[in-house]
Formats: sequence, structure tokens, C-alpha cells
Amino acid sequence: MSEYPIHTLSLPQLLREIPDTSKELSIRGNFPNEETHIFLTFIGSRKFTPYGKSVVERIISGLKGYPFVIVSGLAFGIDSISHKAAIANNLITIAVPGSGLDESVLYPSSHRNLAREILTAGGCLISEFEAKQKAAPWTFPKRNRIMAGLAHAVVVVEAENKSGTRITARLATEYNRDVFAVPGSIFSPSSEGCNELIREGAIPLTKAENILEHFNLTQEKQVQESIPLSPDEERVLHLLETEAMSKSALARELNIPIFKLNTIISSLEIKRLVYESLGKVRRK
Repeated sequence: MSEYPIHTLSLPQLLREIPDTSKELSIRGNFPNEETHIFLTFIGSRKFTPYGKSVVERIISGLKGYPFVIVSGLAFGIDSISHKAAIANNLITIAVPGSGLDESVLYPSSHRNLAREILTAGGCLISEFEAKQKAAPWTFPKRNRIMAGLAHAVVVVEAENKSGTRITARLATEYNRDVFAVPGSIFSPSSEGCNELIREGAIPLTKAENILEHFNLTQEKQVQESIPLSPDEERVLHLLETEAMSKSALARELNIPIFKLNTIISSLEIKRLVYESLGKVRRK
């Protein structure tokens, strides 16, 4: 990860709002534009069930094409599933590990390749710890408050009633963040915490549309779909359906000169259908 050096990150606006905020953050990669993105923190059990995995993948795939950033903790279970689902659906993802960002201490060590994938896909890793701070029992509660404070909303997928996930959800409530919880079987200990959160007032989450409606994005998508497109614009959007691409790669695929592509991209940007980030063109 040497191509993504550790540097200091100016405190994001959302974190400035919480009472026990960090004094300083370190980052690998580039932090997304706060003005154009909605940050969702996905949390859940390390001991996930097939149901929990399917829910994460289904919900995040339903957010594809919208300006969401998926935040999670790089841990086993729901965290890593969330990061991978975000990457698979061309969404920016942020990892907040319970350690420093030096590769020698990054926790868990088995997720170093996942961390590289996050960076390569245009996401970032952030931490308030010293670069070589190893993960310890006290680092995770501190990390969890960053995850709760960094988000516009927290999504709880699976959680036992007494767990770190429940504590993070409580922090989110204290920080005046929206909390979504996925309901589950009354017979499953993995869903007990989510069901209790819903009883306490969390927003039940059964499909991606619940999130889109909450942030008033369904109407915007309908407007976008009704915008007339030229054949060239449709071809560009088709190529960007599965992955972000550089302008040079797009020009090669379309067999057109770069100056013509620039005109097409500019038109699509005006129509709010694409944006450029980290040298690549991405669909909204």
C-alpha cells in the first residue's frame, strides 16, 4: 500500500458535530466529497449468518448508481461483506480499522488485501490512532464512535442484544444520526439486537428503496431516467454500468477521439448522470 501514503485528514464536517470527536485523523487514499455524497455506516455481527450476508449484498446492490459512501470497520463478518459489496457495485467505501494504518499493524491482518482493494477502487482507510498502534480491546470502542459519527445514517444488519454493534447503534442515536435496522427471526440470536432496535424506534429496513425514499432519491432517479440521451451518451453510460473507467479507456472502447469524449462527458455531468473521481469517470 506504499502507493497510498498515510497523511493527515482535515476533520470531516460530520465528525465535527459529535461531542467526543477526534482531534486528528490519518488517512490512506482520498476522502469523498462530503457535499455530494451520503455516508452510510454498515455494522453487524462478526458471526454473520447466510441471511445477514444476503441482506447486505441485496441492500447495497440496490444503492448502485446513487451517491452513497459505504463506511464500515474492515472487521470479519458484516464489515468485510459491506466493503466487498460496495466495491462490486461501484460505490466508494471507507474502512475504519481498530488499529493504526501502517500495514504492519492493520487489523485484521488477513484483510490487508481487502484494504488494498478498497484503495484501488477509490476508497480510503481512516484512523485516529498512531500509524503503528496495534488493535487492542480499548481501540474498538474509540473506533466505533468514529464510525457512528461519520455517517448520515447507520445500518444495523445483524446484532445480538448485548454486543458492540448495539453500542455503536446507541452512539449513533446520541449523535442524532438515523438508525436503520434489518428485522429478523424472533428465534435467531443474531437478529435479537435488530428487533429490539426497531422496538426502540429504529427504522425497519427491508429493501434498498427504504433508504432511497428516506433520502428523497427515488424521485431524482426517475427524473434522471427521463432525460433524453444521445446514442453516444447511452453508449458511455452502458460502459460505466459495471465499473468506473478512465477517459482514455472509454475513448478506446468507443473508438472516438478524446476531444469528442470530453464533450460527451461534459454533457452527462451537466445532466448529473456521471462524475469524475480519482482519474476515472463514474456513474451516479
